[in-house]
Amino acid sequence: MIGIKQGDSPLVTVLLPVRNGRETLVVALQSIVSQTLASMEVLVLDDGSTDGSGEIVARFDDPRLRLVSDGRHKGLATRLNEGIDLARGKYIARMDADDVAFPERLQRQYEYLESHPQVDLLGTRAIVFRSQDEVIGLLSFKASHEQICASPWRGVPLPHPTWMGKSAWFRTHRYRMPEVLRAEDQELLIRAAPSSCYACLDDVLLGYRQHGFSLPKVLLARRHLLRAQLGLFMTRGEWVNAGLALSMGILKMVVDLLCSLPGGKRLFFARMANAYEPAHLQELQRILQIGK
Repeated sequence: MIGIKQGDSPLVTVLLPVRNGRETLVVALQSIVSQTLASMEVLVLDDGSTDGSGEIVARFDDPRLRLVSDGRHKGLATRLNEGIDLARGKYIARMDADDVAFPERLQRQYEYLESHPQVDLLGTRAIVFRSQDEVIGLLSFKASHEQICASPWRGVPLPHPTWMGKSAWFRTHRYRMPEVLRAEDQELLIRAAPSSCYACLDDVLLGYRQHGFSLPKVLLARRHLLRAQLGLFMTRGEWVNAGLALSMGILKMVVDLLCSLPGGKRLFFARMANAYEPAHLQELQRILQIGK
């Protein structure tokens, strides 16, 4: 286990934003403080929670956890940018308040980034679940920068809560303001891609909690992402990508409407239904059980 001495800067800063996440925050934090890489700080960025989420942090009595709270609701992108400014680690990792990290996640990512200095941002594979007893499957996966960025008009397959990257990269490529609602990660990935190097570990190191299908939320994300894609592609003169993004965006919205029909939700979850190993399920269930 890689530890941290009093007064030393941590190797990794974990940014964990939360807004009214009391129900899932305990297991998320438990999965982080149980990491094999101990040299870290966890900035819990409270975005105006009214359910007592901040009280959960104090329960852990762990000096590596720091609650950042001013009682105001500013939005995800603003909070993440604030976290970037406060981060002391060489690397910054992302984590959501409703997801769970597998024990070796941070160490595996840290070791990879140390041995591959050309990589700016690294993701991992993720298993999608709705509860301890309901697992959907694995998110889609691409390993290299070229594969990850091959079809930006379709989306960039690098799950946001799995990210770990150089702190300097995050400070150079901040989250856009005003915020791209529910698509801030995709906008950043597309914008930063020409001057960055992405990679993804072919290891399942995160449990991604998928909540129920909400057509208004999905359509909101689609609209904001499409607007951001068109703006970026047209600014760069990438007219083919702009046209493909428009076509794909419209197609996805049509599929979303079909998903809202009776029995259609299975279509929405189908893209997350890639096969997983029994060991992935066992590890996920173990982590969720410990957090109870």
